Amino acid sequence: MKRSAIVLLTALAPVSWGTTYAVTTEFLPADRPLFTGLMRALPAGLLLLALGRVLPRGVWWGKAAILGALNIGAFFPLLFLSAYRLPGGMAAVVGSVGPLFVVGLSALLLGQRPTARNLVTGVVAAFGVSLVVLKAAGALDGPGVLAALASTASMSAGTVLTKKWGRPDGVGPLALAGWQLTAGGLLIAPLALLLEGPPPALDGRAVGGYLYLALANTAVSYWLWFRGIGRLSATQVTFLAPLSPLTAAVVGWAALGQSLTPVQLTGMALAFGATLAGQLGADRSGAGRSGAVRDRRPPAGRLGADGPLQTAPASTIDPAAEPRPAAVRAS
Repeated sequence: MKRSAIVLLTALAPVSWGTTYAVTTEFLPADRPLFTGLMRALPAGLLLLALGRVLPRGVWWGKAAILGALNIGAFFPLLFLSAYRLPGGMAAVVGSVGPLFVVGLSALLLGQRPTARNLVTGVVAAFGVSLVVLKAAGALDGPGVLAALASTASMSAGTVLTKKWGRPDGVGPLALAGWQLTAGGLLIAPLALLLEGPPPALDGRAVGGYLYLALANTAVSYWLWFRGIGRLSATQVTFLAPLSPLTAAVVGWAALGQSLTPVQLTGMALAFGATLAGQLGADRSGAGRSGAVRDRRPPAGRLGADGPLQTAPASTIDPAAEPRPAAVRAS
């Protein structure tokens, strides 16, 4: 497949994550961020496990647990905590520095030297997102800032390690996404029960909202995200993340009646331009399947044929997204 088509398909993941705020506010019970994260991750992970029919083997049990914790289990709660404690979209602004985190981690773990173009592009992307989502509303909260930085670092580390470790031979991105979503969901489950209590009563609208989040917004989106990580460089993939808060702003304007100011439109143009520049300027020496370390051992725990696996990454609880409107409060 042409690289431009791979980029476009991967970009559908953060675009989908940008719709999460509207779905959460319009369809789901209020003030249940951990339960929402659990309902997104665990059902989607179990579904992908059933479709992939492949279980981890050997060291991949540990690797899947680590990746699931970084990309899902730790990332979701930390991002929610930051979004609820920080004012006026600051959580999304902190999250938008993810590309810079990935550039640094790629140099450390993948041996990819950071370029001046990538660094400048990352700064421009963060500045553009800040113009879209940042509002002056209250003082900064220390724990909130630390949680936002930790959530960004967690997802960035998960992205780079996913690229570094690749996946075992015969295992596709669908199964890899299923492993991580299941592991992350199992990590969130006790936190949700401990901090939020028993599950709330759900009406038809809530059931429909959770189905959308679990299927299109999580199962399909994370499959596309991890598929993109396997075929593009880690830097290229992470420079797609600003599309999430930008999509949230557009959805807020189109569906929720929120206004977009000239400053916000300018920020959207800057962030989108930086996203395009990130694709053109990313170091492609590590792109594609050959850039990932592959485990050549035959996959044990395999319960059937891979099938479509061979052809085949916060509320916005995903890169650079948050459980509040990007245009208003910052999943």
